[in-house]
Amino acid sequence: MLKKLCAFLLASTSFTGFALEEKPKLILQITVDQLRADLPLRYMQNFKKGGFRYLYQEGVVYTDAHHPHANTETIVGHTTLATGATPSIHGMVGNVWLDRSTGKTKYNIEDPDYHLLSKNADVDKKTEIDPTQKAASTDGRSPAGILSTTFSDELAVHTAGQAKIFGVSVKDRGAVAMAGHAGKAYWFSKAAGTFVTSNYYMDRYPLWVEKWNGSGKLNSYKKNHWKLSRPLDNYVMKAQDDVPWETDIAGFGKKFPHPYKEGKYFTTLLTLSPAGDALTLDFAKELLVQEKLGQDEITDYLSVSFSSTDYVGHIFGPSSLEMEDNLYQLDGFLADLFRFVDKKVGLDNTLIVFSADHGAPEVPGYLQSLKIPAKFINPDKWPKEKAIKAIEKQFSIKSQLIEKYEHPYIYFSEEVNARPDSERLAIEQAAVKQLMTISGIHLAVSSRALEQNALPNTAIHRAVLNNFHPKHSGDVYIVFDPNCFINHFDGLEVACTHGSPWSYDTHVPLIFAGYDIDDNTVARRVSTCDLAMTLSNIIGCRPPSGSVANVLEEVLED
Repeated sequence: MLKKLCAFLLASTSFTGFALEEKPKLILQITVDQLRADLPLRYMQNFKKGGFRYLYQEGVVYTDAHHPHANTETIVGHTTLATGATPSIHGMVGNVWLDRSTGKTKYNIEDPDYHLLSKNADVDKKTEIDPTQKAASTDGRSPAGILSTTFSDELAVHTAGQAKIFGVSVKDRGAVAMAGHAGKAYWFSKAAGTFVTSNYYMDRYPLWVEKWNGSGKLNSYKKNHWKLSRPLDNYVMKAQDDVPWETDIAGFGKKFPHPYKEGKYFTTLLTLSPAGDALTLDFAKELLVQEKLGQDEITDYLSVSFSSTDYVGHIFGPSSLEMEDNLYQLDGFLADLFRFVDKKVGLDNTLIVFSADHGAPEVPGYLQSLKIPAKFINPDKWPKEKAIKAIEKQFSIKSQLIEKYEHPYIYFSEEVNARPDSERLAIEQAAVKQLMTISGIHLAVSSRALEQNALPNTAIHRAVLNNFHPKHSGDVYIVFDPNCFINHFDGLEVACTHGSPWSYDTHVPLIFAGYDIDDNTVARRVSTCDLAMTLSNIIGCRPPSGSVANVLEEVLED
Protein backbone atom coordinates (compact mmCIF):
# COMPACT_ATOMS: atom_id res chain seq x y z
CA MET A 1 0.00 0.00 0.00
CA LEU A 2 2.82 2.40 0.92
CA LYS A 3 4.60 1.73 -2.38
CA LYS A 4 1.39 2.49 -4.31
CA LEU A 5 0.93 5.74 -2.39
CA CYS A 6 4.51 6.84 -3.11
CA ALA A 7 4.10 5.99 -6.79
CA PHE A 8 0.87 8.02 -6.93
CA LEU A 9 2.50 11.04 -5.31
CA LEU A 10 5.50 10.94 -7.62
CA ALA A 11 3.25 10.70 -10.68
CA SER A 12 0.88 13.47 -9.62
CA THR A 13 1.50 16.80 -11.37
CA SER A 14 -0.15 18.66 -8.48
CA PHE A 15 2.26 17.27 -5.89
CA THR A 16 3.93 20.34 -4.35
CA GLY A 17 6.99 18.40 -3.27
CA PHE A 18 8.23 18.13 -6.88
CA ALA A 19 11.95 18.74 -7.38
CA LEU A 20 14.37 18.26 -10.23
CA GLU A 21 16.79 15.34 -9.90
CA GLU A 22 19.60 17.58 -11.13
CA LYS A 23 19.37 21.03 -9.61
CA PRO A 24 20.62 24.19 -11.36
CA LYS A 25 24.06 25.28 -10.21
CA LEU A 26 22.92 28.88 -10.10
CA ILE A 27 19.63 30.70 -9.77
CA LEU A 28 19.97 34.17 -11.28
CA GLN A 29 17.04 36.36 -10.28
CA ILE A 30 16.84 39.65 -12.15
CA THR A 31 14.45 42.36 -11.02
CA VAL A 32 14.12 45.57 -13.01
CA ASP A 33 12.78 48.43 -10.92
CA GLN A 34 9.68 50.05 -12.48
CA LEU A 35 9.51 47.88 -15.59
CA ARG A 36 5.89 47.91 -16.73
CA ALA A 37 5.05 44.75 -18.66
CA ASP A 38 4.34 46.45 -21.99
CA LEU A 39 7.60 48.43 -22.20
CA PRO A 40 9.92 45.64 -23.44
CA LEU A 41 7.28 44.65 -26.01
CA ARG A 42 7.04 48.23 -27.31
CA TYR A 43 10.70 48.18 -28.36
CA MET A 44 11.22 44.48 -29.01
CA GLN A 45 11.79 44.98 -32.74
CA ASN A 46 14.74 47.27 -31.92
CA PHE A 47 16.45 45.07 -29.33
CA LYS A 48 19.52 43.11 -30.32
CA LYS A 49 20.08 39.41 -29.74
CA GLY A 50 20.90 38.00 -26.36
CA GLY A 51 19.07 40.30 -23.92
CA PHE A 52 15.32 40.85 -23.87
CA ARG A 53 15.00 38.79 -27.05
CA TYR A 54 16.66 35.82 -25.35
CA LEU A 55 14.23 36.00 -22.43
CA TYR A 56 11.09 36.44 -24.51
CA GLN A 57 12.02 33.98 -27.27
CA GLU A 58 13.70 31.25 -25.21
CA GLY A 59 11.86 31.41 -21.88
CA VAL A 60 8.47 30.64 -20.36
CA VAL A 61 6.79 34.04 -20.55
CA TYR A 62 3.74 34.89 -18.42
CA THR A 63 2.06 37.80 -20.17
CA ASP A 64 -0.55 38.53 -17.48
CA ALA A 65 1.47 38.57 -14.25
CA HIS A 66 0.40 41.03 -11.55
CA HIS A 67 1.41 42.02 -8.06
CA PRO A 68 -1.52 41.21 -5.73
CA HIS A 69 -1.07 44.19 -3.37
CA ALA A 70 -2.30 47.76 -3.67
CA ASN A 71 0.81 49.78 -2.78
CA THR A 72 3.15 49.03 -5.66
CA GLU A 73 6.45 50.41 -4.36
CA THR A 74 10.04 49.17 -4.43
CA ILE A 75 10.36 47.37 -1.10
CA VAL A 76 6.83 45.99 -1.34
CA GLY A 77 7.36 44.43 -4.77
CA HIS A 78 10.86 43.12 -4.08
CA THR A 79 9.75 41.49 -0.83
CA THR A 80 6.69 39.95 -2.46
CA LEU A 81 8.89 38.43 -5.19
CA ALA A 82 11.32 37.18 -2.54
CA THR A 83 8.79 35.71 -0.10
CA GLY A 84 5.83 34.65 -2.23
CA ALA A 85 3.74 36.48 0.38
CA THR A 86 1.69 39.66 0.42
CA PRO A 87 2.55 42.72 2.58
CA SER A 88 -0.17 41.63 5.02
CA ILE A 89 2.21 38.77 5.88
CA HIS A 90 5.74 39.96 5.11
CA GLY A 91 5.12 43.37 6.72
CA MET A 92 6.65 45.65 4.07
CA VAL A 93 3.52 47.75 3.48
CA GLY A 94 5.39 50.69 1.96
CA ASN A 95 8.77 52.27 1.44
CA VAL A 96 8.08 54.22 4.64
CA TRP A 97 5.45 54.25 7.37
CA LEU A 98 4.78 56.12 10.59
CA ASP A 99 6.09 54.25 13.62
CA ARG A 100 3.49 54.96 16.33
CA SER A 101 5.88 53.90 19.11
CA THR A 102 8.35 56.65 18.22
CA GLY A 103 6.18 59.11 16.31
CA LYS A 104 8.79 59.09 13.53
CA THR A 105 8.67 57.99 9.93
CA LYS A 106 10.39 54.62 9.53
CA TYR A 107 12.32 53.57 6.44
CA ASN A 108 11.54 49.95 5.59
CA ILE A 109 14.91 48.24 6.23
CA GLU A 110 16.55 50.70 8.59
CA ASP A 111 18.00 49.05 11.68
CA PRO A 112 19.96 50.99 14.32
CA ASP A 113 21.63 47.78 15.52
CA TYR A 114 23.57 47.24 12.28
CA HIS A 115 25.62 50.04 10.78
CA LEU A 116 27.32 50.45 7.44
CA LEU A 117 30.87 49.20 7.23
CA SER A 118 31.88 52.33 5.31
CA LYS A 119 31.93 55.36 7.61
CA ASN A 120 31.59 57.83 4.74
CA ALA A 121 28.59 56.07 3.19
CA ASP A 122 25.78 57.50 5.28
CA VAL A 123 22.89 59.08 3.39
CA ASP A 124 23.69 62.64 2.34
CA LYS A 125 20.31 64.24 2.93
CA LYS A 126 21.23 67.31 0.91
CA THR A 127 21.96 65.43 -2.28
CA GLU A 128 19.81 62.29 -2.09
CA ILE A 129 17.02 62.56 -4.65
CA ASP A 130 15.24 59.40 -3.44
CA PRO A 131 12.92 60.79 -0.70
CA THR A 132 12.49 57.44 1.04
CA GLN A 133 16.19 57.43 1.91
CA LYS A 134 15.77 60.76 3.69
CA ALA A 135 13.20 59.18 6.00
CA ALA A 136 15.76 56.86 7.58
CA SER A 137 16.96 58.02 10.98
CA THR A 138 20.00 55.72 10.96
CA ASP A 139 22.54 54.43 8.45
CA GLY A 140 21.88 50.90 9.77
CA ARG A 141 20.37 48.36 7.39
CA SER A 142 19.19 44.77 7.82
CA PRO A 143 16.35 42.44 6.74
CA ALA A 144 15.04 42.16 10.32
CA GLY A 145 11.78 43.91 9.42
CA ILE A 146 10.88 41.31 6.79
CA LEU A 147 8.49 39.05 8.68
CA SER A 148 8.51 36.02 6.36
CA THR A 149 11.35 33.87 5.13
CA THR A 150 12.43 34.38 1.54
CA PHE A 151 13.15 31.74 -1.08
CA SER A 152 16.84 32.44 -0.57
CA ASP A 153 16.40 31.77 3.18
CA GLU A 154 14.79 28.43 2.46
CA LEU A 155 17.56 27.58 0.00
CA ALA A 156 20.06 28.20 2.81
CA VAL A 157 18.08 25.95 5.16
CA HIS A 158 17.76 23.23 2.52
CA THR A 159 21.49 23.17 1.76
CA ALA A 160 22.61 23.33 5.42
CA GLY A 161 23.99 26.81 4.81
CA GLN A 162 26.20 25.70 1.93
CA ALA A 163 24.44 27.70 -0.80
CA LYS A 164 26.11 31.01 -1.58
CA ILE A 165 23.43 33.72 -1.56
CA PHE A 166 23.88 37.35 -2.66
CA GLY A 167 21.78 40.36 -3.55
CA VAL A 168 23.16 43.34 -5.53
CA SER A 169 21.47 46.62 -6.42
CA VAL A 170 21.93 50.37 -6.52
CA LYS A 171 19.13 50.55 -3.93
CA ASP A 172 19.69 49.08 -0.48
CA ARG A 173 16.10 47.78 -0.30
CA GLY A 174 16.48 46.13 -3.71
CA ALA A 175 19.49 44.15 -2.49
CA VAL A 176 18.43 43.40 1.09
CA ALA A 177 14.95 42.07 0.31
CA MET A 178 16.19 39.51 -2.22
CA ALA A 179 19.22 38.35 -0.19
CA GLY A 180 16.84 37.62 2.66
CA HIS A 181 17.95 36.94 6.22
CA ALA A 182 20.52 34.26 5.36
CA GLY A 183 22.29 35.85 2.38
CA LYS A 184 24.59 38.83 1.90
CA ALA A 185 23.61 42.14 0.31
CA TYR A 186 25.59 44.91 -1.41
CA TRP A 187 24.21 48.23 -2.62
CA PHE A 188 25.55 51.46 -4.07
CA SER A 189 26.17 54.37 -1.72
CA LYS A 190 25.79 57.69 -3.51
CA ALA A 191 27.50 59.44 -0.61
CA ALA A 192 30.62 57.25 -0.87
CA GLY A 193 30.50 56.33 -4.57
CA THR A 194 31.08 52.67 -3.66
CA PHE A 195 29.16 49.46 -3.07
CA VAL A 196 28.55 49.00 0.64
CA THR A 197 26.96 46.66 3.17
CA SER A 198 26.24 46.63 6.91
CA ASN A 199 27.70 44.65 9.77
CA TYR A 200 24.57 42.52 9.80
CA TYR A 201 26.20 40.63 6.93
CA MET A 202 29.91 40.77 7.74
CA ASP A 203 32.47 42.48 9.93
CA ARG A 204 34.74 43.62 7.11
CA TYR A 205 34.70 43.76 3.34
CA PRO A 206 36.31 40.95 1.35
CA LEU A 207 39.49 42.07 -0.37
CA TRP A 208 37.85 41.87 -3.79
CA VAL A 209 35.17 44.40 -2.72
CA GLU A 210 37.81 46.80 -1.40
CA LYS A 211 39.71 46.38 -4.66
CA TRP A 212 36.60 47.02 -6.79
CA ASN A 213 35.67 50.08 -4.73
CA GLY A 214 39.19 51.44 -5.05
CA SER A 215 39.56 50.75 -8.77
CA GLY A 216 38.23 54.12 -9.95
CA LYS A 217 35.32 52.64 -11.92
CA LEU A 218 33.44 55.93 -11.62
CA ASN A 219 36.25 58.01 -13.12
CA SER A 220 35.27 57.13 -16.68
CA TYR A 221 32.02 59.04 -16.19
CA LYS A 222 33.63 62.27 -15.03
CA LYS A 223 33.39 65.04 -17.64
CA ASN A 224 31.20 62.65 -19.63
CA HIS A 225 27.55 62.59 -20.67
CA TRP A 226 24.61 60.24 -21.05
CA LYS A 227 24.40 60.20 -24.83
CA LEU A 228 21.96 58.47 -27.14
CA SER A 229 23.24 54.99 -27.99
CA ARG A 230 21.94 55.09 -31.59
CA PRO A 231 20.88 57.69 -34.20
CA LEU A 232 17.87 59.78 -33.13
CA ASP A 233 15.78 58.77 -36.15
CA ASN A 234 15.84 55.15 -34.93
CA TYR A 235 13.85 55.96 -31.78
CA VAL A 236 10.11 55.45 -31.40
CA MET A 237 9.97 58.31 -28.87
CA LYS A 238 12.23 60.70 -30.79
CA ALA A 239 9.73 63.55 -30.37
CA GLN A 240 9.58 63.08 -26.58
CA ASP A 241 12.78 64.91 -25.68
CA ASP A 242 12.80 68.12 -23.64
CA VAL A 243 9.03 68.13 -23.22
CA PRO A 244 7.39 70.37 -20.55
CA TRP A 245 6.36 67.58 -18.17
CA GLU A 246 9.85 66.17 -17.63
CA THR A 247 11.74 67.02 -14.42
CA ASP A 248 14.58 69.46 -14.85
CA ILE A 249 17.30 68.21 -12.49
CA ALA A 250 19.91 70.92 -11.94
CA GLY A 251 23.03 70.13 -13.92
CA PHE A 252 21.37 67.21 -15.75
CA GLY A 253 18.68 68.89 -17.82
CA LYS A 254 15.77 67.58 -19.87
CA LYS A 255 17.53 67.22 -23.21
CA PHE A 256 20.20 64.85 -24.54
CA PRO A 257 23.07 64.70 -23.90
CA HIS A 258 22.75 64.74 -20.10
CA PRO A 259 26.06 65.73 -18.43
CA TYR A 260 27.41 63.85 -15.41
CA LYS A 261 28.32 67.10 -13.71
CA GLU A 262 31.12 66.66 -11.18
CA GLY A 263 30.40 67.80 -7.65
CA LYS A 264 28.12 66.77 -4.81
CA TYR A 265 25.42 65.48 -7.21
CA PHE A 266 27.78 63.45 -9.41
CA THR A 267 27.01 59.94 -8.09
CA THR A 268 23.29 60.69 -7.88
CA LEU A 269 23.26 61.72 -11.54
CA LEU A 270 24.89 58.42 -12.46
CA THR A 271 21.94 56.53 -10.97
CA LEU A 272 19.48 58.67 -12.96
CA SER A 273 20.87 57.12 -16.13
CA PRO A 274 22.01 53.73 -17.51
CA ALA A 275 25.34 54.31 -15.74
CA GLY A 276 23.75 53.07 -12.49
CA ASP A 277 22.91 49.74 -14.12
CA ALA A 278 26.34 49.52 -15.75
CA LEU A 279 28.00 49.83 -12.33
CA THR A 280 25.61 47.24 -10.86
CA LEU A 281 26.37 44.83 -13.70
CA ASP A 282 30.13 45.24 -13.32
CA PHE A 283 30.00 44.64 -9.55
CA ALA A 284 27.68 41.62 -9.93
CA LYS A 285 30.00 40.01 -12.51
CA GLU A 286 32.98 40.49 -10.22
CA LEU A 287 31.02 39.01 -7.31
CA LEU A 288 30.06 35.95 -9.36
CA VAL A 289 33.71 35.23 -10.12
CA GLN A 290 35.25 36.10 -6.76
CA GLU A 291 32.64 34.23 -4.71
CA LYS A 292 32.79 31.25 -7.12
CA LEU A 293 29.05 31.06 -7.70
CA GLY A 294 27.76 28.04 -9.58
CA GLN A 295 31.03 26.14 -9.35
CA ASP A 296 29.81 23.04 -7.48
CA GLU A 297 26.71 20.87 -7.17
CA ILE A 298 25.14 23.06 -4.46
CA THR A 299 22.69 25.53 -6.00
CA ASP A 300 23.82 29.13 -5.47
CA TYR A 301 21.64 32.24 -5.70
CA LEU A 302 22.42 35.68 -7.13
CA SER A 303 19.86 38.47 -7.26
CA VAL A 304 20.63 41.49 -9.45
CA SER A 305 18.18 44.38 -9.16
CA PHE A 306 18.62 47.03 -11.84
CA SER A 307 17.37 50.39 -10.49
CA SER A 308 18.00 52.95 -13.25
CA THR A 309 14.69 52.30 -15.01
CA ASP A 310 12.89 53.48 -11.87
CA TYR A 311 14.84 56.72 -11.59
CA VAL A 312 14.52 57.44 -15.31
CA GLY A 313 10.78 56.76 -15.11
CA HIS A 314 10.29 59.13 -12.19
CA ILE A 315 12.26 61.96 -13.78
CA PHE A 316 11.29 61.65 -17.45
CA GLY A 317 8.33 59.22 -17.59
CA PRO A 318 7.85 55.79 -19.18
CA SER A 319 7.10 57.20 -22.64
CA SER A 320 10.18 59.37 -22.97
CA LEU A 321 13.23 59.34 -25.20
CA GLU A 322 15.30 58.79 -22.05
CA MET A 323 13.36 55.69 -21.09
CA GLU A 324 13.65 54.24 -24.58
CA ASP A 325 17.42 54.70 -24.65
CA ASN A 326 17.69 53.40 -21.08
CA LEU A 327 15.93 50.18 -22.14
CA TYR A 328 18.20 49.78 -25.18
CA GLN A 329 21.20 50.04 -22.90
CA LEU A 330 19.63 47.72 -20.31
CA ASP A 331 19.08 45.23 -23.14
CA GLY A 332 22.83 45.32 -23.78
CA PHE A 333 23.57 44.86 -20.08
CA LEU A 334 21.31 41.81 -19.93
CA ALA A 335 22.96 40.30 -22.99
CA ASP A 336 26.38 40.95 -21.44
CA LEU A 337 25.34 39.33 -18.16
CA PHE A 338 23.91 36.25 -19.90
CA ARG A 339 27.06 35.82 -22.00
CA PHE A 340 29.19 36.15 -18.88
CA VAL A 341 27.11 33.62 -16.92
CA ASP A 342 27.17 31.24 -19.88
CA LYS A 343 30.97 31.42 -19.95
CA LYS A 344 31.47 31.06 -16.18
CA VAL A 345 28.62 28.72 -15.20
CA GLY A 346 26.74 27.78 -18.38
CA LEU A 347 23.20 28.88 -19.14
CA ASP A 348 22.22 25.21 -19.18
CA ASN A 349 23.26 25.14 -15.53
CA THR A 350 21.59 28.44 -14.67
CA LEU A 351 17.91 29.08 -14.00
CA ILE A 352 17.11 32.71 -14.85
CA VAL A 353 14.07 34.36 -13.29
CA PHE A 354 13.09 37.80 -14.59
CA SER A 355 10.48 40.20 -13.21
CA ALA A 356 9.88 43.71 -11.85
CA ASP A 357 8.92 45.14 -8.48
CA HIS A 358 6.16 47.31 -9.99
CA GLY A 359 5.09 49.10 -13.14
CA ALA A 360 4.42 52.81 -13.65
CA PRO A 361 1.75 55.29 -14.76
CA GLU A 362 2.18 57.63 -17.66
CA VAL A 363 2.98 61.28 -17.01
CA PRO A 364 -0.22 63.37 -16.87
CA GLY A 365 1.18 65.88 -19.36
CA TYR A 366 1.83 63.12 -21.89
CA LEU A 367 -1.66 61.64 -21.43
CA GLN A 368 -3.27 65.07 -21.63
CA SER A 369 -1.48 65.66 -24.95
CA LEU A 370 -3.43 62.62 -26.17
CA LYS A 371 -6.70 63.92 -24.61
CA ILE A 372 -6.62 61.24 -21.88
CA PRO A 373 -7.67 62.56 -18.43
CA ALA A 374 -4.85 62.63 -15.84
CA LYS A 375 -3.68 64.92 -13.05
CA PHE A 376 -1.51 65.32 -9.95
CA ILE A 377 -2.86 65.33 -6.41
CA ASN A 378 -1.47 67.04 -3.29
CA PRO A 379 -2.33 65.43 0.09
CA ASP A 380 -0.82 68.44 1.89
CA LYS A 381 -4.03 70.30 1.05
CA TRP A 382 -6.38 67.70 2.56
CA PRO A 383 -6.31 69.04 6.16
CA LYS A 384 -7.64 72.36 4.81
CA GLU A 385 -10.52 70.76 2.88
CA LYS A 386 -14.01 71.73 4.04
CA ALA A 387 -14.93 68.06 4.49
CA ILE A 388 -12.05 67.52 6.93
CA LYS A 389 -12.76 70.77 8.80
CA ALA A 390 -16.40 69.66 9.15
CA ILE A 391 -15.30 66.41 10.87
CA GLU A 392 -13.02 68.31 13.23
CA LYS A 393 -15.94 70.59 14.16
CA GLN A 394 -18.42 67.73 14.46
CA PHE A 395 -16.24 65.76 16.89
CA SER A 396 -14.69 68.79 18.65
CA ILE A 397 -11.15 67.87 17.58
CA LYS A 398 -9.00 70.67 18.96
CA SER A 399 -5.71 69.89 17.21
CA GLN A 400 -6.32 68.25 13.82
CA LEU A 401 -7.80 65.10 12.34
CA ILE A 402 -4.88 64.18 10.07
CA GLU A 403 -1.42 64.08 11.61
CA LYS A 404 0.42 62.84 8.54
CA TYR A 405 0.10 61.24 5.14
CA GLU A 406 2.74 58.65 4.29
CA HIS A 407 1.71 57.02 1.05
CA PRO A 408 -0.68 55.28 0.94
CA TYR A 409 -1.87 55.83 4.53
CA ILE A 410 -3.48 58.65 6.46
CA TYR A 411 -2.50 58.73 10.12
CA PHE A 412 -4.88 60.35 12.61
CA SER A 413 -3.57 62.70 15.28
CA GLU A 414 -2.77 61.48 18.78
CA GLU A 415 -5.82 63.35 20.04
CA VAL A 416 -8.10 61.26 17.81
CA ASN A 417 -6.37 58.01 18.72
CA ALA A 418 -6.80 58.80 22.42
CA ARG A 419 -10.59 59.02 22.11
CA PRO A 420 -12.79 56.18 23.43
CA ASP A 421 -13.04 53.27 20.99
CA SER A 422 -16.64 53.91 20.02
CA GLU A 423 -15.99 57.60 19.33
CA ARG A 424 -12.84 56.82 17.38
CA LEU A 425 -14.78 54.37 15.23
CA ALA A 426 -17.36 57.06 14.48
CA ILE A 427 -14.59 59.51 13.51
CA GLU A 428 -12.98 56.89 11.27
CA GLN A 429 -16.25 56.15 9.49
CA ALA A 430 -16.96 59.84 8.99
CA ALA A 431 -13.43 60.43 7.69
CA VAL A 432 -13.70 57.63 5.14
CA LYS A 433 -16.98 59.03 3.86
CA GLN A 434 -15.72 62.60 3.61
CA LEU A 435 -12.32 61.73 2.13
CA MET A 436 -14.04 60.14 -0.84
CA THR A 437 -15.61 63.51 -1.67
CA ILE A 438 -12.17 65.03 -2.26
CA SER A 439 -11.15 65.30 -5.91
CA GLY A 440 -8.70 62.62 -6.98
CA ILE A 441 -9.53 60.09 -4.25
CA HIS A 442 -11.12 56.94 -5.65
CA LEU A 443 -11.40 54.95 -2.44
CA ALA A 444 -10.73 55.36 1.29
CA VAL A 445 -10.66 52.23 3.44
CA SER A 446 -10.37 52.29 7.23
CA SER A 447 -7.95 49.97 8.99
CA ARG A 448 -10.79 48.90 11.27
CA ALA A 449 -12.68 47.61 8.25
CA LEU A 450 -9.54 45.90 6.99
CA GLU A 451 -8.87 44.32 10.38
CA GLN A 452 -12.39 42.92 10.49
CA ASN A 453 -12.41 42.07 6.75
CA ALA A 454 -15.68 43.99 6.52
CA LEU A 455 -15.23 44.91 2.88
CA PRO A 456 -16.92 44.38 -0.48
CA ASN A 457 -15.33 41.54 -2.44
CA THR A 458 -13.86 43.62 -5.26
CA ALA A 459 -10.44 43.40 -6.87
CA ILE A 460 -9.36 46.78 -5.44
CA HIS A 461 -10.56 45.97 -1.93
CA ARG A 462 -8.73 42.62 -2.04
CA ALA A 463 -5.53 44.38 -3.11
CA VAL A 464 -5.88 46.87 -0.24
CA LEU A 465 -6.51 44.00 2.20
CA ASN A 466 -3.37 42.26 0.93
CA ASN A 467 -1.48 45.42 1.87
CA PHE A 468 -2.78 45.63 5.44
CA HIS A 469 -0.52 44.80 8.36
CA PRO A 470 -1.84 45.81 11.81
CA LYS A 471 1.55 46.96 13.15
CA HIS A 472 2.68 48.94 10.10
CA SER A 473 -0.43 50.21 8.35
CA GLY A 474 -1.97 53.62 8.97
CA ASP A 475 -5.55 54.51 9.91
CA VAL A 476 -7.03 54.95 6.42
CA TYR A 477 -5.76 53.54 3.13
CA ILE A 478 -6.13 55.94 0.19
CA VAL A 479 -6.52 54.85 -3.44
CA PHE A 480 -6.24 57.64 -5.99
CA ASP A 481 -8.25 57.78 -9.19
CA PRO A 482 -6.60 56.13 -12.22
CA ASN A 483 -3.90 58.34 -13.76
CA CYS A 484 -3.93 60.52 -10.67
CA PHE A 485 -1.00 60.56 -8.27
CA ILE A 486 1.41 62.60 -6.15
CA ASN A 487 4.34 64.26 -7.87
CA HIS A 488 5.79 66.31 -5.01
CA PHE A 489 8.50 64.86 -2.77
CA ASP A 490 10.63 66.98 -0.41
CA GLY A 491 10.69 69.97 -2.71
CA LEU A 492 11.29 67.94 -5.87
CA GLU A 493 8.54 67.65 -8.44
CA VAL A 494 8.88 64.41 -10.38
CA ALA A 495 7.19 63.47 -13.63
CA CYS A 496 5.35 60.42 -12.31
CA THR A 497 5.07 58.17 -9.27
CA HIS A 498 3.88 54.57 -8.93
CA GLY A 499 2.12 53.06 -5.91
CA SER A 500 -1.44 52.22 -6.96
CA PRO A 501 -3.52 49.05 -7.45
CA TRP A 502 -4.27 49.96 -11.07
CA SER A 503 -3.00 47.63 -13.78
CA TYR A 504 -0.32 50.00 -15.05
CA ASP A 505 1.36 49.64 -11.63
CA THR A 506 0.66 45.94 -10.94
CA HIS A 507 1.36 44.43 -14.39
CA VAL A 508 4.97 43.26 -14.69
CA PRO A 509 7.00 40.76 -16.73
CA LEU A 510 7.44 37.25 -15.31
CA ILE A 511 9.82 34.97 -17.21
CA PHE A 512 11.76 31.76 -16.49
CA ALA A 513 14.65 31.00 -18.86
CA GLY A 514 17.92 29.12 -19.14
CA TYR A 515 18.42 25.64 -17.66
CA ASP A 516 17.15 23.90 -20.82
CA ILE A 517 13.71 25.53 -20.49
CA ASP A 518 11.67 25.45 -23.69
CA ASP A 519 9.99 28.61 -24.94
CA ASN A 520 6.34 29.01 -24.03
CA THR A 521 3.96 31.95 -23.79
CA VAL A 522 1.24 31.71 -21.14
CA ALA A 523 -1.64 34.19 -21.11
CA ARG A 524 -3.20 32.92 -17.87
CA ARG A 525 -3.44 35.47 -15.05
CA VAL A 526 -0.78 34.70 -12.44
CA SER A 527 0.54 36.34 -9.28
CA THR A 528 4.08 37.47 -8.63
CA CYS A 529 3.79 35.46 -5.40
CA ASP A 530 3.94 32.35 -7.59
CA LEU A 531 7.60 32.98 -8.41
CA ALA A 532 9.04 32.02 -5.01
CA MET A 533 6.74 29.00 -4.70
CA THR A 534 7.83 27.74 -8.12
CA LEU A 535 11.52 28.11 -7.26
CA SER A 536 10.93 26.20 -4.03
CA ASN A 537 9.33 23.36 -5.97
CA ILE A 538 12.18 23.21 -8.46
CA ILE A 539 14.75 22.96 -5.67
CA GLY A 540 12.61 20.77 -3.43
CA CYS A 541 12.96 23.06 -0.41
CA ARG A 542 10.26 24.37 1.87
CA PRO A 543 8.22 27.26 0.50
CA PRO A 544 8.85 30.57 2.28
CA SER A 545 6.98 30.68 5.59
CA GLY A 546 4.37 33.21 4.46
CA SER A 547 3.87 31.96 0.90
CA VAL A 548 0.28 32.23 -0.36
CA ALA A 549 0.98 31.20 -3.93
CA ASN A 550 0.55 28.54 -6.59
CA VAL A 551 3.14 26.64 -8.58
CA LEU A 552 3.63 27.71 -12.20
CA GLU A 553 3.23 24.29 -13.76
CA GLU A 554 4.51 25.28 -17.20
CA VAL A 555 7.97 25.86 -15.72
CA LEU A 556 7.95 22.47 -13.99
CA GLU A 557 6.94 20.75 -17.21
CA ASP A 558 10.16 22.02 -18.78
